[in-house]
Amino acid sequence: MKTIEQNRIDKLKKRMKGYADYALISPGSNLYYLTGIDPVGTLERLFLLVVPSESSAFILAPLMYKNELESTGLELIMWEDNENPYSLLEKEIDNEKKAVFAIEESLPVGIFFELNRFLKRGKFKSLSRLLSELRILKDNSELESIRKATAIVDRVFSEILDHKLLGMSEIEVADLIIELIKKDGGEGVSFDPMVASGPNGANPHHRPTDKKIEKGELVILDYGAKYNHYCSDITRTIGIDSLGDEAKGVYKTVLEAQENAFQKTRVGARAKDIDLEARKHIDSRGFGKYYTHRTGHGLGLDIHEPPYISSTSDTLLESNMVFTIEPGIYLLGKFGVRIEDDILISGNGERLTKASRELIII
Repeated sequence: MKTIEQNRIDKLKKRMKGYADYALISPGSNLYYLTGIDPVGTLERLFLLVVPSESSAFILAPLMYKNELESTGLELIMWEDNENPYSLLEKEIDNEKKAVFAIEESLPVGIFFELNRFLKRGKFKSLSRLLSELRILKDNSELESIRKATAIVDRVFSEILDHKLLGMSEIEVADLIIELIKKDGGEGVSFDPMVASGPNGANPHHRPTDKKIEKGELVILDYGAKYNHYCSDITRTIGIDSLGDEAKGVYKTVLEAQENAFQKTRVGARAKDIDLEARKHIDSRGFGKYYTHRTGHGLGLDIHEPPYISSTSDTLLESNMVFTIEPGIYLLGKFGVRIEDDILISGNGERLTKASRELIII
């Protein structure tokens, strides 16, 4: 019986027909998706999964990785430090014709230059579309990992509320989030946590500082956990001790916008209609110019991947797509509000993150 990874490679080969003769996959999320391995420290050494459209896939890698690669069941071509791996790759390629190579856009430029030098007759195309078509629909094993990752961030949020954040620095709270994610079973964070208090919340991509959290402020907590390599992503905005009417009103507007967008999530809906639904509500309350980013992004092995929930995306939603809905309002010099959940399409939308979205003041 074929493994999940072998079936994925077979599906990739079918998509390559008429598009590319070889796919070249370097270490990262695509390699893990297709092989179940995640090698460490390979950036300076050529390490490739090579998938020919007409023959069996193989791995070209430094000899030091042999032990961990044997579990893949793929043919291994191992090279030593006294060998040129690009020459070894050239020998495995059918150079009788001008082969087309599908490569990742994340491939280091130095490796691309060497590939171009040794595969002189080759033509290079992007691999992104082919793998996006595979990865955009999650299978049951992927969904199980994502559900566990979202359960972790829900527990973390509950535990954060048990701490007295007043007087803590943003960095201290970010460190606390990392600690809690690991304590609650996460293998790590899916991105560096964002903790943005008061005026810092008006920067959608704020990096935590030594600023102390003060009474009367809104605090945006944006963080995610990884479980079995799969990501979750949650944002909650909380109040500290007390809040003014303006902050409460903006929070209500964002909450309503997020709910309206969620109600649009169903099979057959267009991604841009979800974005536009959130944007329409925020516009109607006079805050349109303060909503400065797309409404969401897909997530899985990467924290940002298709489908993208933006005003220009015509992607039609299908069952087993997973993405975020995260509208926000950012008032320069005052505060920001963002509320984000991970959403699974399974007919209609299902919120995977369960933590309360109501305004919480601690």
